Amino acid sequence: MKHLLNLLAAIALLVWGTYLVRTGILRVFGANLRAVLAGSMSSRPTAALAGLGVTALVQSSTATALIVSSFVGQGLVALPVALAVMLGADLGSSLVAVLFAQDLSWLSPLFIFVGVVLFMSRQDSQAGRFGRVLIGLGLMLLALRLVAESTAIMAASPTVRTLLSSLASDILLEIAVGAVLAIAAYSSLAIVLLAATLAASGALPLDVALGLTLGANIGSGLLAVMVTARSALAVRQVPIGNLVFKFAGALLAVLLIGPWVQHAAPITGTAGAVVFFHLAFNAMLLVLFMGLTGPLARRLHALMPKPDPSLLTGRPDHLDPSALATPSLAISCAAREALHQADVVETMMHGMLRVIETNDLRLAGELRKLDDTVDQLYSAIKYYLTKISREALGESESRRWTDIISFTINMEQIGDIIERVLIDVEDRKIRHGRSFSTAGMDEIRELHARLVDNLRLGMSVFLNGSVHDAQKLLEEKARFRELERAYAGAHLARLRDQTVQSIETSSLHLDLISDMKRINSHICSIAYPILDSVGALAPSRLRPTATPPEPSFAAAPEAAPSQRAA
Repeated sequence: MKHLLNLLAAIALLVWGTYLVRTGILRVFGANLRAVLAGSMSSRPTAALAGLGVTALVQSSTATALIVSSFVGQGLVALPVALAVMLGADLGSSLVAVLFAQDLSWLSPLFIFVGVVLFMSRQDSQAGRFGRVLIGLGLMLLALRLVAESTAIMAASPTVRTLLSSLASDILLEIAVGAVLAIAAYSSLAIVLLAATLAASGALPLDVALGLTLGANIGSGLLAVMVTARSALAVRQVPIGNLVFKFAGALLAVLLIGPWVQHAAPITGTAGAVVFFHLAFNAMLLVLFMGLTGPLARRLHALMPKPDPSLLTGRPDHLDPSALATPSLAISCAAREALHQADVVETMMHGMLRVIETNDLRLAGELRKLDDTVDQLYSAIKYYLTKISREALGESESRRWTDIISFTINMEQIGDIIERVLIDVEDRKIRHGRSFSTAGMDEIRELHARLVDNLRLGMSVFLNGSVHDAQKLLEEKARFRELERAYAGAHLARLRDQTVQSIETSSLHLDLISDMKRINSHICSIAYPILDSVGALAPSRLRPTATPPEPSFAAAPEAAPSQRAA
């Protein structure tokens, strides 16, 4: 019982070490890995090479599958090229298995010691994250040695030998067990290394270990399909196509197990025979199926046609659940959906002026429904972000997480203000047949045009993080405030001149320009995190005086008036 527990603990340590390496690499190189993949899609050979390199670093073809699938879902990569990336990714994973199958146990204490020193001394830096990777590598090497020691003892037990011999009777059972283990461990690499170690210790017959290796390959494909099961149709096509290749390759590889055991094992050794079989299997997939990615992609498109896209819907199109396993990728998905929310707000803003000008009640009703869409998007994005592991985010990605939350809150509040403006216009202007004076309407148009321009600038600041644009956006806040005061004064002058239209719409006009100033304040709030991160925010808007200062320039947008005029 003790030896079985030691074996289970060693296997768990192997899986945990693989997880530490994968998440650590994604923290250090996450954005760069996506850039490498995105920039290597000009042809299928270069795409396969990029997939090989990225997976060799991440040590997880599943993680690569999630990144590439999201590219396909966003329309950035064609499906045939994405399938080529996955063929290269599987080969990269098998190369890592060959490396770890070597006797590198002497590196384990070195990696763990250096990794712990780096991680404990500089946790939030790149060096600290690299230390996490070294800890994972050290634990993997240590776990492989512990597995070998535990299995060597257990292999002498007649009961264990009888249990393991039952696997040798059915190749389908071996493949099924390997697939289940790969899914449970979230890593085909860990299962291949485990099978190689068990075979080398004599606990498993070599042919059984090869069957488990085939199963681990299929299991990694099934895992990607399961993780993306709730994603958009285009996202699911990549893992399904990759699984088709794996199944087809496994049917061929089953016929090669006997000759491989007979001819390869004497040359490579038992453990080497397992990992080199894994390598040969994935190399065979690359050679045989590289030219078939196009036909398979066409077949998948025919069997899984994309639905017609809808421009403005409450469905969070970009919030891919499968990307949550790769936090840096999930952050990008949330940012794209936040921009979609801003697009809906911009539609509401354009429609608001049309309602004011044309008294269109039907349009006003449609725009108020769009506020529900904005609220739904806000809730979806917020919930999606809460499911992202903050622990797995680097410093810049953690700031981006906060920026996205802040941006979506501002968009949601702008939507609420526009909805209230539309209700006011309906109740206090349209239903009473009133209209603004020509001068008043020109002022509203001027403020509205500035609002639209500032919203677009704010979206650009959110997307690109430009300090120059953020400063320009903040300057617009001061200009808008001056215009609001000037136009309020001009309105009061028209009241003194007894302008009938101005008298009838006085309270609505003042409330409207006040609401537009509040909308602008929310837009300008997008600039605060960018400027604060570079120390460009002034501590106060006022010169020092004997009286208490007003709130800082980075304060929240102006509060709503406590009570509207009747």
